[in-house]
Amino acid sequence: MRTHRTLGVAAALVLAACDYHVTNPGPVQDDFLDNGAAFPAIVNGAGRNLSDALNYISYTGAAVARELNPAGSTGSFGITVQQQNGKLNDDEVNDHWVRAQQARWTAEQGLERLRAGLKTDFAKSKDAAQLLLWAAYANRLLGENMCDAVIDGGPKQPYTTYLERAEAHFTEAITVATAAAQPAMATAATAGRASVRALRGNWAGAAADAAGVPNAFVYQMPFNTIDIDQYNRIYWAGANQPYRAHTVWHTYYEEYYKTSKDPRVAWDLDPKNPTGDAAVGNLGRVPWYFQTKFKVRESPINLSSGWEMRLVEAEAKLAGGDVSGAAPLINAHRVALGLAPWPAPTAPEAWTALMRERGIELWLEARRLGDLRRWAAANRPGTADDMTGRDLCFPISRSEKETNSNLSS
Repeated sequence: MRTHRTLGVAAALVLAACDYHVTNPGPVQDDFLDNGAAFPAIVNGAGRNLSDALNYISYTGAAVARELNPAGSTGSFGITVQQQNGKLNDDEVNDHWVRAQQARWTAEQGLERLRAGLKTDFAKSKDAAQLLLWAAYANRLLGENMCDAVIDGGPKQPYTTYLERAEAHFTEAITVATAAAQPAMATAATAGRASVRALRGNWAGAAADAAGVPNAFVYQMPFNTIDIDQYNRIYWAGANQPYRAHTVWHTYYEEYYKTSKDPRVAWDLDPKNPTGDAAVGNLGRVPWYFQTKFKVRESPINLSSGWEMRLVEAEAKLAGGDVSGAAPLINAHRVALGLAPWPAPTAPEAWTALMRERGIELWLEARRLGDLRRWAAANRPGTADDMTGRDLCFPISRSEKETNSNLSS
């Protein structure tokens, strides 16, 4: 995707913390953004772009990874026929690709502008720390979900290019957030870097970072009710207002929640609306079991959490052959919630428990495809979701192929 060198869109929103009130609803001249007063708008515009990208990828990725199943419509807020079959075709992922690339580009270009404008103050700027976080999470989102990397109209590269960029941004964010006296941002950056180091196979580094994040910590991407594009897409597509487009029926989480009542994968049903909003292929109308992890239009999505970090530590131990050391970490949140721990006496059983627990802990957060891809690539023991015949990543979009001369169609 080629993006024109303007951050006017980023300046469309001026936010205070998570307050998405619009004060300048139109684009501005590029030079205006060199003014320090515009820097918060650049930061918040990058955050808005990241929330857009996460919104699309979390929903479609959930459908392909069978975190949710289709329950009807294939149009607006629906799941296309190909996605229902686990296929991510290049002509159906334009929104996902473009939004994710915009999130990365806006944040990274904004960082150039802040470095030039703030000079030495960049190293202790709260705005800089936040923008580094957005750049890092945008690259992680791409690295976990895209099959290949393309940077600003360049050639195709390995998807790990995004992970390298994410780690560099997280590392700088730790330093800047600490200097800016922003401990929550510094902890978020540490947790984010742990997750990226795990994706890159640096288990010693991942475990060291994870150890610095407490169980109760959570860092989230906010959504809001100002416009429909900023509603939590998973919630809205299954809120019966009017969409009943997806269901937990016939997923692993249906039976698991029935027997465990694990609040992390909660769902419910409505006797007045027992089925989805349209027929699903040869199945006809299927039962509508709606997720309740996201309860309102503005429900946030986790970007990092302390409980995820315990699973990073567990996986680091498993990767090093320490099964007995991994088991308590795999089950740490389960024990805290009063749930039965997973049995993990052998390596295959421990890996299976870890794979299940990550699926539960990170349900509907755009993380599952990345996990399934890396476990398959590493030939890990244990049993994860059956993805036979289903895609594990989003391809380069048709729009990118048609406009990027460095790519062959």
